[in-house]
Formats: sequence, structure tokens, C-alpha cells
Amino acid sequence: MDIGNSGLTGRRVVITGAGRGLGRILASAFDAAGAQLGLVARSAEALHEVAGSLTGEPLVCPGDVRAEGFNESVTERMAERFGGVDVWIANAGVSPQVSTVERTDPKVWRDIVDVNLTGAFLGARAAAAVMGEGGRIIVTGSVIGSRPRAGLAAYAASKSGGHALVQALAQELGPRAITVNAVALGWFDTGMGAHWHRDAERENDIVGHTALGRWGRSADLPGVYLFLAGPGSAYVTGATITVDGGYSLM
Repeated sequence: MDIGNSGLTGRRVVITGAGRGLGRILASAFDAAGAQLGLVARSAEALHEVAGSLTGEPLVCPGDVRAEGFNESVTERMAERFGGVDVWIANAGVSPQVSTVERTDPKVWRDIVDVNLTGAFLGARAAAAVMGEGGRIIVTGSVIGSRPRAGLAAYAASKSGGHALVQALAQELGPRAITVNAVALGWFDTGMGAHWHRDAERENDIVGHTALGRWGRSADLPGVYLFLAGPGSAYVTGATITVDGGYSLM
């Protein structure tokens, strides 16, 4: 992927859930594109490990995106270090847990919805308060948000809510030239999907329902985020861009 002309040099980008999986992949891609990064995750150790693998000097912000005031503290630290925030990527998420509705513990429901949906809302809220014209808010969604599967009610509800949140915020923030979009990911062999990928029966089922006939790979992930964060997407807002190899078509 050629990211040399992505227009992201010097852009001030916050990535939540940056300690592993997709967040780590995004951190590497945006670092290579010349962005100034703020990395957020609950594990300080994981964040420092990611930061040590990058060429730039990111701001490391360990904490919980569900906590009131935490996201605002991230924007304050970004302002002190880099002068502000241009892009907020609400990527922190809890993995799906397969369970029938009768067996889903309400605590599990709350944990999934609080991280995946409330965390995205609180991050967008903090970012919108400090962003200027041309700001970008990007929410990591899922094909499960529009094509739910049995046993994934909590996860599906959280991701569907995220897609709706994006549409509402796009209308609200449009007059300020701030775009808000979601990336609906399909099945990838990294991050949250890795343990599903190791299940041969589930892997074959998903491949059989994916137009490209394979699982997604790490290299397939960052391109759409780089596009949505850059100048080429200035007229794209309120959209959910699906990156699933055609899974949702079949």
C-alpha cells in the first residue's frame, strides 16, 4: 500500500483500543503515514510495547474509554503535546461472546454495550468539543451490526447502535465540516477474529459465505481508515463502509 501521499503528515490522530489487534495495525499504518499519534488502551504495558515499535513518538494514554472524563483528558493531553486533535478513531471494543439470550449475563451485556457503544459516544463527544473544520471521527463497526447472527445479540446491538450513532453525529457535526463515518469489518484472521479463525467448522462456514473466498488479512485493514482520515474523504460522511470481502452479499 502506497501511503506516501495520503495527506496525513502531521495530522493529530487518536486511536482507542491501540494495544492490540486492529488498533496496533492502525497505529503502525498511521505512524508510517507521518501522523502524530495518541494511543489509548486499558493496558499501559501494551501501549508502551506498541509505542516502542513505531518510528514516531506517540502520546501514550492508558485508561478506560467508558470512564467519564477520561476521553476529555486525552484531548487535553493531545492539545498540550501536539496542539489539538484532527482525527479520533473509536476502535476500542469487546470481543463477541456466543450465548443465547437466556444465558447472557446482564453484566456481559453491559460490558459489551458500554465499551463498544458508550465508549464510542464518549470519545466522539470529547473529540467534537475540540475539533476544528476538517475533523474526522471514525468508528469501528462490524458486519454483525447489519447482519446479526444467533448468539451474538449483545455484540450485534452494540455495533448496530454504533452505525446509527455515526449517522446522527454526521448530521449534527456536518455544519462544522467534521465528518463522521463507520468501518464495518468482516471476518479477519487477526485480533478479535483470531480465535474464530482457529475453529475449522466456523472458518469454513464463513469462507463459504464470503465472495472473495477467504478471511481478511492484516494488510486489508488500514486502507479505508487512512482514506477516511485524509483529505480525499472530505465529502464522505454518515457512511458505513463495509470491509468484509463480500461476506454481507451472500
